[in-house]
Amino acid sequence: MSYCNWEHTSEKNRQYHDKEWGIPVFEDRTQFEYLMMEVMQCGLNWDLMINKRDIFRKCFDNFDYDKISKYDEEDIQRILNTEGMIKSRRKIEAIINNAKCFREIRKEFKSFCDYLWKYSDNKTILYDKHEIGYIPTSNGLSDKIYKDLKKRGFKFLGSITIYSHLQAAGIINDHDKNCPRYKYINENFPTVKKRRFLEKGVIFFG
Repeated sequence: MSYCNWEHTSEKNRQYHDKEWGIPVFEDRTQFEYLMMEVMQCGLNWDLMINKRDIFRKCFDNFDYDKISKYDEEDIQRILNTEGMIKSRRKIEAIINNAKCFREIRKEFKSFCDYLWKYSDNKTILYDKHEIGYIPTSNGLSDKIYKDLKKRGFKFLGSITIYSHLQAAGIINDHDKNCPRYKYINENFPTVKKRRFLEKGVIFFG
């Protein structure tokens, strides 16, 4: 399969691209996992996140936000002492905080998926020229969602990390038009075409 500029990455990353990245997510635990992996990535690279994914799952009860929201100092120390874990107390505390905020959104909207997908009217967005390789680091949509999540108390998330999450969770289809996953998503899920919207940091992957 080829390839959205992922062909020279690790085998684990290629598997993530081929089986997960960009496939619309309608299940809250997966949404939380993807979003918290963005928290862990801050200042680091995605290859490292994929390689440590099993460690993250072990540390955070398979990203069970209900359990994580009740973590205390003993849990923080347990996570910090886990072999291979990223030793960032601030990120661990942010994930615990975000689990609590995540639960509040679920109470208000019934699910986090319902909250997030309302921003695209429950359709995967196809932005003009993204399919030929013009990909931003953030845009007006990610700014809007980031600002709302910040007001709701989320930490260690910004417009750039939110944009990455929207790509991963399938709210934006940023696969290349020649990538089989681009076609698969468009044929199996509702989509909407939109003009580019307040984009920043546009890079051409051509």
